[in-house]
Amino acid sequence: MDDEENIRNLIGQYLLVEGFQVETFTKVEEVEGRLQAGFPDMFILDIMLPGKNGLEFCRDIRNRSGVPVIFISARGEEMDRILGLELGGDDYLTKPFSPRELVARVRSVFRRSASQMAAEDVIIINNLKVLARDRRVMVGEQEVMLTPKEYELLLLLVQQPHRTFNRQELLDRVWGFDYVGGVRAVDDLVKRLRRKLRESGSQSNVKTIWGYGYRFDD
Repeated sequence: MDDEENIRNLIGQYLLVEGFQVETFTKVEEVEGRLQAGFPDMFILDIMLPGKNGLEFCRDIRNRSGVPVIFISARGEEMDRILGLELGGDDYLTKPFSPRELVARVRSVFRRSASQMAAEDVIIINNLKVLARDRRVMVGEQEVMLTPKEYELLLLLVQQPHRTFNRQELLDRVWGFDYVGGVRAVDDLVKRLRRKLRESGSQSNVKTIWGYGYRFDD
């Protein structure tokens, strides 16, 4: 979704050539009706859109779905990238960018999503249940609403609950090797995940291994 016709058409053409099915829209209000028929496999969102912007729309998406989101924006400041990722974006490209790079990022995000789907279907630790196929997290009978990054971090940790991951490894595994931010992003994500698990009544949570990293406390 982009309000610049030339960019919208260029992205659409490259993705079509690569075998993807593509629908293009200029603003959020146009796509809302489309979603009644179901969510697409991925959103590519410009941040600066007329009416509701891409960040606001991403927040709405995350209340309803874990479908991947890639942001594209002329705003390349670090805080803009961090905000986009913290709101649930899976990747962020700054304009101008190469359409070939966008296609590579799309494939990379799909590969990460596929590897998560291939994980064990249900992981149960005390009263916490991770439904990997549906990308859902339950504590007892209550669903815990997580952003994609929070979910990816939790899934990685609960798959190996006795293993301690250092911060750099978590950054590489959850954000990708090409992420330009620092390991502080890991600490911030852990804080948010911990709070949600604690507030939901989880009997297990993420444990800090001081001076090294984190592991899931079962």
